[in-house]
Amino acid sequence: MSQAAAVTRTYPLAPGASVNVRSGPGTHYPVVRTIPAGQSVPIRCQCQGESVSGYYGTSTIWDNIANAQFVSDAYVHTGSDGYAAPQCS
Repeated sequence: MSQAAAVTRTYPLAPGASVNVRSGPGTHYPVVRTIPAGQSVPIRCQCQGESVSGYYGTSTIWDNIANAQFVSDAYVHTGSDGYAAPQCS
């Protein structure tokens, strides 16, 4: 198991919200899938991207949940307004 896989935690999405997963850190990237309400997501790393206003406020942080799959941190309950995972390289 890689070190990144060993430290990956899952975080709940905003209550009642289905969340679009995009191919990059911004709303101009295509939607690759939608995660239904009530799910949790793994955060592999986080990066700066487009500012989004969501359930947990406004954030420019995007969470990488899988290869080329990003969700806005404004819809993920990480318990932090800043980075909750390593920054993507």
